[in-house]
Amino acid sequence: MADTGAYDGMLAEVTKIPGYGGHWISVYFVRPLGPGPFPGVVWLHHMPGWDEWTKEAARKLAYHGFMVAAPDLYCRAGTGAPEDVAAKVRAEGGVPDDQVVGDAAACRDFLRALPQSNGKVGVTGTCSGGRHAYLAACRERFDACVDLWGGGVVMRPEDLTEKRPVAPIDYTKDLSCPLLGLFGEEDRAPSPEQVRQHEEELKKYGKTYEFHMYAGAGHGFFYHDRPAAYRAEAAVDGWRKVLDFFRRHLG
Repeated sequence: MADTGAYDGMLAEVTKIPGYGGHWISVYFVRPLGPGPFPGVVWLHHMPGWDEWTKEAARKLAYHGFMVAAPDLYCRAGTGAPEDVAAKVRAEGGVPDDQVVGDAAACRDFLRALPQSNGKVGVTGTCSGGRHAYLAACRERFDACVDLWGGGVVMRPEDLTEKRPVAPIDYTKDLSCPLLGLFGEEDRAPSPEQVRQHEEELKKYGKTYEFHMYAGAGHGFFYHDRPAAYRAEAAVDGWRKVLDFFRRHLG
């Protein structure tokens, strides 16, 4: 609950940390000012890239008491306008899953090592970042995961590639933490049927999860900078669910 009499401030900057394979990666790091302790969140950006909306979302979490590390998953492809770098990465078939998981784990360790940390770190992302968040939570140890309409968790055999050799759903038995999933009923990636398949796999292995499907919403319903996709009611409710979930599981 906000208090108008409380001190309010945050640090927001781009820093460098060693990521997957020892490669130095750019990370947008945001934290509330003060001694803490604060929980951490790794934010994995969507296919449009390491863009303004991603950084805005990171600051929103910091406003609510979380330290956030949002890595530039495409930094190995070069620098420039986010949409140009993203187009180059798409043309090359995306980034390797192993690399993303390694970068996510490096950000987790960076957050946990900070003196303001309470020791708990979650992972989240939208679109491809939702897929990557789920993959990271299955292959590494996190304390909570939020999948925001992550397409490609369920994959057909013909969609597997050298960079994406295993469908994330096939790692479900190894999911390391509670999961929150938010989806749009009108989305095609993931479709409601793919969300249902994912849910059945979670039930099969007795995982702790919460899935919410929003009627009238499609892909990217949080994106207020994209009027065709944005759904105000679903976005406001969704953000409340994200914050509540992370508070319950990260402290």
